[in-house]
Amino acid sequence: MPAPEFLDTNVLVYAYDAGDSRKGRIAQDLVRKALAGDILVSTQVLAEFAATLLHKMEPAARPEDVAAVLDALGPIGMVVPDGDVVRRAVDVRAEYGLHFHDGMIVAAAERGGCGRIWSEDLNGGQKYFGIAVENPFQRLRLPARSRRRSNGGHPPAGC
Repeated sequence: MPAPEFLDTNVLVYAYDAGDSRKGRIAQDLVRKALAGDILVSTQVLAEFAATLLHKMEPAARPEDVAAVLDALGPIGMVVPDGDVVRRAVDVRAEYGLHFHDGMIVAAAERGGCGRIWSEDLNGGQKYFGIAVENPFQRLRLPARSRRRSNGGHPPAGC
């Protein structure tokens, strides 16, 4: 059985923010996987998500709407940080220089046995204590030679 994965707060926010439809679709696919049991979150992620919806979104979400969303996310596997996770976040800070709250994400993912963290905020491609970080919104870029068209690499007329 493959290792579970971990969702950072920003992915949840994009899943419920109508502002960027491409990121929203990608984030919603990851949330569906989380609801199916393949991806975990932590209490920190849900708290940051709720705070973002209530205080940072324009217009702010109504508390009853946030409560309904949190209820819908209830089946997602949860990592509940304890003192050891907090201590490990300090180790993340010391080893990698991450902000403490980002270190809590890494430490929670490690506690959950996760092999990957989906995050736009952490360094995509980086590994923290063996856990890979991947930005789900980063497009794969083809080498310049592969993007050339059959017209000698010149853009089409009118561009």
